[in-house]
Amino acid sequence: MSRTSASPPTADSAAPATATATADSALAHGLKQRHLSMIALGGVIGAGLFVSSGAGIAAAGPSIIIAYAISGLLVMMVMRMLGEMSAANPASGSFSVHAERAIGPWAGFTAGWSFWFLLCVAVGLEGIGAAQIVSGWLPGTPEWAWVALFMVIFLGTNLAAVKNFGEFEFWFAALKVIAITLFLVLGLLAILGVLPDADAPGLSNLTGDGGFLPKGMDGFIIGLLASVFAYGGLETVTIAAAESENPVQGVAKAVRTAMWRISVFYIGSMAVIVTLVPWDDPKVAKVGPFYAMLDHLGVGSAAQIMNVVILIALLSAMNANIYGASRMARSLVVRGQGPTVLGKISNGVPRNAVLFSSVFGFLCVLLSYWRPDDVFPWLLNMIGAVILVVWIFIAVSQLILRSRTEREAPEKLVVRMWFFPIGTVVALVAMVGIFLLMLRQPDTRDQLLATGALTVGLIGIGLVRQRRRGSDGDRDSHTGDSDSGDQVAEVPAQRR
Repeated sequence: MSRTSASPPTADSAAPATATATADSALAHGLKQRHLSMIALGGVIGAGLFVSSGAGIAAAGPSIIIAYAISGLLVMMVMRMLGEMSAANPASGSFSVHAERAIGPWAGFTAGWSFWFLLCVAVGLEGIGAAQIVSGWLPGTPEWAWVALFMVIFLGTNLAAVKNFGEFEFWFAALKVIAITLFLVLGLLAILGVLPDADAPGLSNLTGDGGFLPKGMDGFIIGLLASVFAYGGLETVTIAAAESENPVQGVAKAVRTAMWRISVFYIGSMAVIVTLVPWDDPKVAKVGPFYAMLDHLGVGSAAQIMNVVILIALLSAMNANIYGASRMARSLVVRGQGPTVLGKISNGVPRNAVLFSSVFGFLCVLLSYWRPDDVFPWLLNMIGAVILVVWIFIAVSQLILRSRTEREAPEKLVVRMWFFPIGTVVALVAMVGIFLLMLRQPDTRDQLLATGALTVGLIGIGLVRQRRRGSDGDRDSHTGDSDSGDQVAEVPAQRR
């Protein structure tokens, strides 16, 4: 599809658009449609679903089904908005680029670096979780050594070529999808009473022992908040699309197919689990709802089966987050939003950005051992609500860019947000509502305040940088000078 518009782009969008197009053309385009589809499907099927969802079930009871349905609808709307913008203007910086085009450089800076920070800390957390599982199999081996080994492996795959990342993530995601599909089939057979030695529970676990809403609205709210943050990870597919063979069609198809499938996986899983297993079974929160279901059905070696599945999920997330962090950092640097050393491309790969992101992630691991009582919990609180901040930037950007795209290049709208602009506004109101709910809960209030401090700090830095760059631009216009990077960026854009 042509990248030229029906009318000249506005001045505030031209610079980031041309610079980003030039930067992405330097990246390798080794991802295939099958890679994108599995990245989209596997991106959110992680330890958050297999383990952390147990806390939501313990708090909300059977009403966790409604909680996941509500949060799933919100995530589908966010992904539809992001898919619309990414299909119209594919970029490895994804929502950060869109925020810069729609709102201003400070918004792109804030959205990009906050997401980079989230991914890097998450890499450390996932490495720790994976190391704990392997150390349990091999007692006496140090956890930090396993984390280092995983880091080296995924550092190698991400440094070599983007197709290596794609292949690793394809098979990781495929294994996760197969595992959760088998769980769903097994659970449905048990509910129907088809399995031997397994009585059909009927609706007893949904209506008994306190009813569908056993802990009232407070419990439901806790479950809702847990479900919202369990969905984080879908954004990576729009980052990866810029390195695919056909970015526009690739991201459009991946977003369309992944949304409903992931909703089935999440909502379907919760429905099967709370139908089969009493919501107040201690195993649900302690060792995870999927383990509790397998154990309830008498599946032998349930713990080891779940450990293997969770290990795959954690390693997959590590691989994807190193990739996503490096591409976001590279995109920010190209737009003048970070240290230029991170922008170097070697054989189509931003290797310095990969190294920097991986080292930062491993530093988070070391902090978990060196400062487990102060610095590390502080880092965890800071990333607690980052994904919600990113979603707000996505919604505001789409609200602005949709009208601009309809005016300048309507043919680019191969994916359209549902019920625009009402759908976007409803999603924004829902996000604000989640912020208010987080303030009500003591467990999430600290996370919200820490994330707020991080966001405000990044906004301040971004505004200062934007003002300085604006002043430099004014001086350049008076002296007849211009930034050489912009001159270089315009050449490929003109050839298009």
